[in-house]
Amino acid sequence: MTTISMSEIRLKLSDLANRVIYGGERVVVEKNHKPAFAIVSMEDMELLERLEDEADIKAAEEALKEGKFIPLDDLVKELGIEEGD
Repeated sequence: MTTISMSEIRLKLSDLANRVIYGGERVVVEKNHKPAFAIVSMEDMELLERLEDEADIKAAEEALKEGKFIPLDDLVKELGIEEGD
């Protein structure tokens, strides 16, 4: 994994993008010498989203098993949502 500063990224963005896209490299961008964000391939992004979805589904299934849910009609009323919103 590559680490680069915010000031350097401006100068090297095109090269870094190619390394991420074609080389599957992950780049951590630092601000004030601390990791601020990462540049990752779309494949990595899709994997992260799938993992988040799986975790959400698992949490929802557990909540249902434990009876921790609100009927949809009650939720709609609580949020003040009208049909078709």
